[in-house]
Amino acid sequence: MVRIIFYLVVSLLALANGNAQSKYETGMQKAFDLWKAKDIEQAEALFERIASAAPDAWLPHYYIAQINTFAAYKEKEEQRLTLLLEKAKAHIDEAKIISPNNAEILVQEAMINTAWIAFDGATYGMTLSGKVTQLYNEALQLAPNNPRVVFAKAEWDMGSARYFGKDTAPYCKDVAKALELFTTFKIESEFHPNWGEKRALQILENCE
Repeated sequence: MVRIIFYLVVSLLALANGNAQSKYETGMQKAFDLWKAKDIEQAEALFERIASAAPDAWLPHYYIAQINTFAAYKEKEEQRLTLLLEKAKAHIDEAKIISPNNAEILVQEAMINTAWIAFDGATYGMTLSGKVTQLYNEALQLAPNNPRVVFAKAEWDMGSARYFGKDTAPYCKDVAKALELFTTFKIESEFHPNWGEKRALQILENCE
């Protein structure tokens, strides 16, 4: 009898876990569909609900940060840009707590800082450029075969070289390496970061 009760409890726990996972996956897929359909506000709102319902999941926070960072790159008004990037940073900080030493998160944090520099290099370049370089170096140490890490660092290095009037060609080999890695890199799930290949191809074509 005790054995039967034990198996019933285990079965119920497994069923509950499966249902929770199913809700998470369904929500994530819907959020991506909204994002793809350019319904950015609804996608972000859904990621926020998922983040609240799944406190151990770093991906919803990552995508909220990414959505706000992308919007910041297009923003010309400082107050609005500040709100976007502060929200992005708050969520990437949450993601780092949930998943420390995560190269994907470090790359996204570097992109947040880069958005500040792109908006006002004279104000933020001196204070944040070193931090961006540090984040990419840390990410590369953690995941040297992650194509997004290799590519994002190469693109940053190219931008820095261009700013200081140096040759960008040496970094083309890093972009080429990233493209090779894109062909073999296995993402953990359909919801994990999977961007960068098209952009890397465009940059390599310009290199050539």
